[in-house]
Amino acid sequence: MLRRAERAGQRLRLPLRKSLLGRLLAVSALVAACSVAATAWLAVQTTSGAIEQEQGRNLAADTRVLDGLLAYAAEHPTWDGVGTTVDELADASDRRITLTTQSREILADSAGSSPPPPALPPQASAVVDPLSVAAVPSEAEPGAGSVTVAVPGTDAAQRSGNDRVDPRAVGPFKLPEAERASLRRTAEETVRCLSRSGIASDVIESPSGRPRIQVVGNDPARMQNSRCSTDDLDSPTGTETKALTALNGLVNACLDRQGREAVRLDLDLSWNTREEPEAATAVPRPVPGVTVPQEARPTALPTPASLDSENDRDIASCVGIARQEQLSSYVASPALLFISDPGGGAVPAFELSSGNTAKITGVAALVLALTVGASVLAGARLVRPLHALTGAAQRMRDGENPSHVVVAADNEIGRLAAAFNDMTEHRARLEEQRKALVSDVAHELRTPLSNIRGWLEGAQDGIAELDASFVSSLLEEAVQLQHIIDDLQDLAAADAGVLRLHPEPLRIEELLTYVVAAHQAEADAAGVGLTVADPEGREPPPDLAADPVRMRQAISNLVSNAVRHTPPGGRVTLRVYATGSGGDETVVEVADTGCGIAQEDLPHVFDRFWRAEKSRSRRTGGSGLGLAIVRKLVEAHGGTTGVASTVGHGSVFTLRLPSAGPDPMRTLV
Repeated sequence: MLRRAERAGQRLRLPLRKSLLGRLLAVSALVAACSVAATAWLAVQTTSGAIEQEQGRNLAADTRVLDGLLAYAAEHPTWDGVGTTVDELADASDRRITLTTQSREILADSAGSSPPPPALPPQASAVVDPLSVAAVPSEAEPGAGSVTVAVPGTDAAQRSGNDRVDPRAVGPFKLPEAERASLRRTAEETVRCLSRSGIASDVIESPSGRPRIQVVGNDPARMQNSRCSTDDLDSPTGTETKALTALNGLVNACLDRQGREAVRLDLDLSWNTREEPEAATAVPRPVPGVTVPQEARPTALPTPASLDSENDRDIASCVGIARQEQLSSYVASPALLFISDPGGGAVPAFELSSGNTAKITGVAALVLALTVGASVLAGARLVRPLHALTGAAQRMRDGENPSHVVVAADNEIGRLAAAFNDMTEHRARLEEQRKALVSDVAHELRTPLSNIRGWLEGAQDGIAELDASFVSSLLEEAVQLQHIIDDLQDLAAADAGVLRLHPEPLRIEELLTYVVAAHQAEADAAGVGLTVADPEGREPPPDLAADPVRMRQAISNLVSNAVRHTPPGGRVTLRVYATGSGGDETVVEVADTGCGIAQEDLPHVFDRFWRAEKSRSRRTGGSGLGLAIVRKLVEAHGGTTGVASTVGHGSVFTLRLPSAGPDPMRTLV
């Protein structure tokens, strides 16, 4: 027994590789590995890119703030009124901007003063000094930070290479409106002249208000061959001459202190050397007063060596010092700039942009699609039999005939399908029994109720007299109806052979007479003669041991069937006689002159739900249970049923019952 139990346990427990659990674990592990790998790669790529992008955005925002404040400092001699500019820059950059003196006295603060703002960071973000601007990356906006002036150029003019003055700090070089308008008219006339020569150009204005001509295109040499003169445009105005003279004096004073020779500055702050450059290495000298886009300028050739590089450095240094001295009274004093987030903390490292969000969403969608695809491919075979089981269960729920599910493999789902098939068969048997019980109820209740209704309608129409016999007949039908209702449960047990009977001595002739009386009204209404005939010379039956209620029910079903299938003018005749040796068998015949039953249909007459005329309704043809109940009741008494019929002449139904009554070994008594 122990070995048998062990073998049964091994048969019920499937190997992990064949079980549903094993396959689900494998799929889950694969999906998890792919998800982890994709998430790690995405996190590294997205975080690195987001940090770089956020750093760039923060740098650009800080550069715009610094550039705005430098522009204000370059154009105003003091910081009075800078609060409006600070607030505008703070709103545009979503930063807290604080401007203080070098001793940390607040000049302007976008956070306001009520309530008290958080303390400033210990380290300033930048120093706002238009006279000493650090170089900024080339990606910064035009005008941001310091201007990168030329080193000694190819036109033999020497220029300052360390000028850190903001180009918007023009000081005394700022032209009045009259001079600006005059130069503007000259520039516009030059542009029209160049346009007539086929040279496209525009007029641009420098921070000092001096207009310049910008050539459109990549061939600046065409300007030299045109007849359009720019001499008037290049000549300094009175304001510029005065300012340049003052600057030149400051530069020469600086050079004199260093023992250097005096120089003469041009309007572009360049100075001329005493020697001309070699022709072989020089590039075409730019046309004064004309600028060319940076991308259109030719690549500069190697410049000639300076005559005295140390002297040039001293001159450039003096130019820078002189400019700062000249402009110091025209620009605001240096100030400290603090940039922080609106709450007073440090500027956040980064936030995911829409591009990074889209990237994360895209990769997540790809991972999801791969996961779904793998799950679909791996789970298709797992889900298909479950779908079949679900469909079969739904069809059963909808009242369709139960269908078997194919058992494809010996695994959990296969065994579930086999159990479902067993359950379906069991449910089908239960459903058939339920339907049989319902049909039996409908059929068996209809017959006595029809008799009662017939007698009552006869009394109402004056056909039958409401006498004691009439009331007694109705009472008998009601009693029979009550018996039928009480015994319907026992009828359902007839299929199992456990129908309970109450046999007693019974005079079968009296029972036939009573059945005829009960159906007389129904027969009269149908125009059919209903009688009990003599056995015609046969031996009369002895007393029969049977259940009178069951026997009356069986014979009543035969009579009701015969009357219903006999046309008007026909006859239904009941006979009873004894047969066999010593009269040990009682035969009851119910003969009619109806339409008859075809020979091929005779074997099915006593089958449940079978009717010879399939087109008949329940009202005219019954439910097909009456004869099946007759057979069950007769078999419960130990007898048999039979039928003989000729189409067009009628049928004879025969009940053969043992005179001694039912066998107590086969029937519950």
